[in-house]
Amino acid sequence: MKDLGPLIPRNRDAHPPALTPDYKTSVPRSPSWTLLSMESTPSEETGPRFGHSILGEWDNNLIMNYTKGKAPAVGERILVHGRVLDENNRPVPHTLIEAWQANAGGRYRHKKDTYFAPLDPNFGGCGRTITDENGYYEFLTIRPGAYPWPNRANDWRPMHIHFSIFGTGFGQRLITQMYFEGDPLINLCPIVKTVQSRGQIEGLVAPLDMSKARGMDFLAYKFDIVLRGRRQTMFENKLEGM
Repeated sequence: MKDLGPLIPRNRDAHPPALTPDYKTSVPRSPSWTLLSMESTPSEETGPRFGHSILGEWDNNLIMNYTKGKAPAVGERILVHGRVLDENNRPVPHTLIEAWQANAGGRYRHKKDTYFAPLDPNFGGCGRTITDENGYYEFLTIRPGAYPWPNRANDWRPMHIHFSIFGTGFGQRLITQMYFEGDPLINLCPIVKTVQSRGQIEGLVAPLDMSKARGMDFLAYKFDIVLRGRRQTMFENKLEGM
């Protein structure tokens, strides 16, 4: 096997602490005992696996996939695209990416979401795709709305899209979220503020990409996802990439 060089470790000091009182649900969720590191089992390492052939025609088009192409979702049309890369800027091909988000009014299609914004009957709020040989992916969707959440008296979540990136099986999963360039709520959000490195926060903000925008159709935002190393995207569920 070709020597790829040493693993470039991530700066663990940038990872948010488990207990962050301004993010109030972190108080009951943060561990009170020392964490134990346990070995993974063969079943976790070898499966279950996803089938690349089960993706449907509309899976990466959140505007149309809920109605299977019969009626579009309401909202500002956008293209979100980018590449999945390793720490040495090499593409990670054939990787399953899932995305989920609120609708244009800032409401999720979930029974526990009681925000006053209406549900869009044509928007399900989730999609999936596979990266190509160059690690490239794209989603056509609508810009999600900001929404209030019961943290402090008047806290709002910035517009954002959640991403899940899988390895060779479902046991290898990284979760993150993408924000939009220019959103003033980013700097006010207690969840964003748990990320202590400004550089890490900027890595979660997708810049406007007019080179991929389509006239009279949609704007585009570019969001590259880096799995390991000093440029690693901040992930919610693991200190290190796959």
